[in-house]
Amino acid sequence: MSGTEVNLNEMLKIRRDKLNHLMEDGKNPYLIEKFDYTHHSTSIKENFEELDGQKVAVAGRIMSRRGHGKVSFIDIQDEEGRIQIFAKQDLLGEEEYKDVSVLDIGDIIGVNGEVFKTKSGEISIRAEKVLLLSKSLQILPEKWHGLKDQDLRYRQRYVDMIVNPEVKETFILRTKIIKAVREFLDERGFLEVETPILSTIAGGANARPFVTHHNALDIDMYLRIANELYLKRLIVGGFEKVYEMGRMFRNEGMSPKHNPEFTNVELYQAYVDYEEMMRLTEELFAYVAEKTLGTKIINYQGTELDLTPPWRRLDMEDAIKEYVGVDFSTINTDEEARAIAKAKGLEIGTNMTRGHIISEMFEEFCEEHLIQPTFVIGHPVEVSPLAKRNPDDPRKTHRFEAFLNTWELANAFSELNDPIDQRERFEEQMKQKESGDDEAHPMDTDFLNAIEVGLPPTGGLGIGIDRMIILLTNQPSIRDVLLFPTMKNIGGVNEVNDVSTKAAETATDDVKAEPEKIDFSKVEIEPLFKDFVDFETFSKSDFRAVKVLECEAIPKSKKLLKFVLDDGTDTNRVILSGIHGYYEPEELVGKTCIAITNLPTRSMMGMDSCGMLISAVHSEEGEERLHLLMVDEHIPAGAKLY
Repeated sequence: MSGTEVNLNEMLKIRRDKLNHLMEDGKNPYLIEKFDYTHHSTSIKENFEELDGQKVAVAGRIMSRRGHGKVSFIDIQDEEGRIQIFAKQDLLGEEEYKDVSVLDIGDIIGVNGEVFKTKSGEISIRAEKVLLLSKSLQILPEKWHGLKDQDLRYRQRYVDMIVNPEVKETFILRTKIIKAVREFLDERGFLEVETPILSTIAGGANARPFVTHHNALDIDMYLRIANELYLKRLIVGGFEKVYEMGRMFRNEGMSPKHNPEFTNVELYQAYVDYEEMMRLTEELFAYVAEKTLGTKIINYQGTELDLTPPWRRLDMEDAIKEYVGVDFSTINTDEEARAIAKAKGLEIGTNMTRGHIISEMFEEFCEEHLIQPTFVIGHPVEVSPLAKRNPDDPRKTHRFEAFLNTWELANAFSELNDPIDQRERFEEQMKQKESGDDEAHPMDTDFLNAIEVGLPPTGGLGIGIDRMIILLTNQPSIRDVLLFPTMKNIGGVNEVNDVSTKAAETATDDVKAEPEKIDFSKVEIEPLFKDFVDFETFSKSDFRAVKVLECEAIPKSKKLLKFVLDDGTDTNRVILSGIHGYYEPEELVGKTCIAITNLPTRSMMGMDSCGMLISAVHSEEGEERLHLLMVDEHIPAGAKLY
């Protein structure tokens, strides 16, 4: 055990000893149920002139303390900020001051006292009574050196918000954004409704669902991937404007823009088309930005984005012509399209049609250019099973996707209300599912029955609220705008609750755990090379330590992960690695790995891969096993291996 761990263990033991002494003295710090505070820290500071000399009551967590004999200065943090408590033995009495002097950072206290300003000019509260409301048994990390591990910050958001108060501001803004979206729709006569989260059919989108089982009914059910089909049923039933905001669930990859559960808003309006949905979308984004930030021009990670309507309209085929140089107006057969796709390096399935390839080529080569707000229209019918066809070109649909900062933030249709056409498209989707497409749309006979009853011309829109919030809060990842993002379980203390800290492990584990026993008896390794390589040749390979800044799955690829790496230079390095079968992207962010940095650039899935990450590979009972080489986090980015 290191000296740091010994010290930490000792500090935790001291806190528990203090708790035991309090209990023995009849001062249980967990018995108090209520404390009537009158003010928060910020309101006292902002209204000092009228509160100077007045009695107040405040409550909060101790974040720092300084003691000078019979005088102590304590900083407490409440919901709004921090304020200094001036505690003096002469005012509190010897016994109560003794209790104050043994308080720890992290303890929660209530204070009654008088507002004043110290000689140094700091607005403070002169304590007349201090109550210990809750004893902290853990050690809070120090802001600048303690809680820097991004993975740990996500897992222990409660600590993150204490140590990094700016994090809390992000989630306050999140609430304001969601409120503004609701205000916008409510003011336009939309009715907020609730539809099932559990369903026997995962419909409304092309995505892989989470499956569960209903014991009482003895049937498999799905967490919803979208609420579209239920909301359309309500339009059939006579509502003209409805929306629902809530959680959706998709059992897919994770990235800075994707989480398995996410917040989405879907809305439907009778007697309008997708053009009206465009106008509503651009007005909604502008309204929310103005309402929450005071401006329609936002800055995201150094890029200025102007949300002011109207936004650019761009046909998907025109985008491909502009950014790829391929003109699909001259390509009319599936065979021609597949040949073009192969020439561009796309992975092509034998069942892919011209429409599928248009969609793939757009995603692969065009999305990265859509920085400013853009409506992409003209989606192929093959990838739009719920959208109305374009009567002038039946291969296309009246659908749009809204792009901002290269991200898709909204999807909308002139909704398909032809039950015959809808049935045929469902049947085509079923063929795709049978051929191995797990994300193809299932048959929904009840929905077909609903639109046979009669669905009026309807415009529909879905907006990814989390992505909207990422942009408006200027955060780098979806995890930074989710209070408790989805995380992979890790070993250690309280594994069931997915909580693990070195402090807790050392405090609660009186008996040293036995080292994990690993069975290598079935391991098979490749034979060592018989050919020698001279030192001069070997030394030409530049092995460097790299830090994983970002990691995300490559769409349409089952193997590839895209790494954004800090290699010690001023420019981030991108490396693609086919290890998705062994790791999820989220568990690799923040790790220190080893890469060869002077290999020639390779094009993979239309992206340049600049180097190679080093992994260890072996076989076990005929199955390949792989471990990405990860090293001590104390090794700086760019450190060269010799």
